[in-house]
Amino acid sequence: MNQDVTQRGANRSLTLRLWLFVAGSFAFGFALVPLYRVLCQVTGIGDQKQLSAATAARIGTADAARTVTVEFIGNLPTVGNWEFRPTQTTLRVHPGQLYEASFVARNLTGHDTVAQAVPNIAPGEAVSWFHKTQCFCFAPQSFRSGEQRVLPVRFFIDRALPANVDRITLSYTFYDTAARVAAR
Repeated sequence: MNQDVTQRGANRSLTLRLWLFVAGSFAFGFALVPLYRVLCQVTGIGDQKQLSAATAARIGTADAARTVTVEFIGNLPTVGNWEFRPTQTTLRVHPGQLYEASFVARNLTGHDTVAQAVPNIAPGEAVSWFHKTQCFCFAPQSFRSGEQRVLPVRFFIDRALPANVDRITLSYTFYDTAARVAAR
C-alpha cells in the first residue's frame, strides 16, 4: 500500500512537470515572434521595414552619367518541349534605377506541368551588385498544356557596381521540374 501511494505521488509529480514543460514550450513559441522582432531591430538583420527602406534608398537616385548594358538569354536543357526566350535581348540601364524585363515561356509538352527557372549572372563580380526585386525564378511556375505566359523580372543595379563592369548578362535556364521529379 505504501508503495502504491509513493508511486502515485511520483506519477503526479512527473505529470505536473510534464504539463509545466508543455505550457512553457507553448509560451516560448508565442514569445518567439516578439523576440525575433527585437533581435531584428537590434542587429538590423531581417527587419523588413529597414530592408525596404535600404532598397528604396539604393533605387531612389539613378546614376544618369553611367550606362550599363544588360543582356538577357533564355536557355532550355532540352529541345522541343518548351519555348523560352527573352522579349528583348538587351537593355541599357542606369545604376540605381528600377527596370523591368520579361521572358516568354510556352508549354509544348502536351500536358500540364510545372517549370522552374534557374538564374545566372555574368560576370561573377557583378552578382553582388545585381538585385532582383521581383522574379519568376523565385517560385515554380504551373503551366497548362499549350499555355504561353509572359514572365517579368524587376531589377536594379547598385550604384556601387565597379567601374570596370559595363555589361552584365542575365541568363535563365528553364527546367520542366515535373519531368525531373518523374525521372528520379
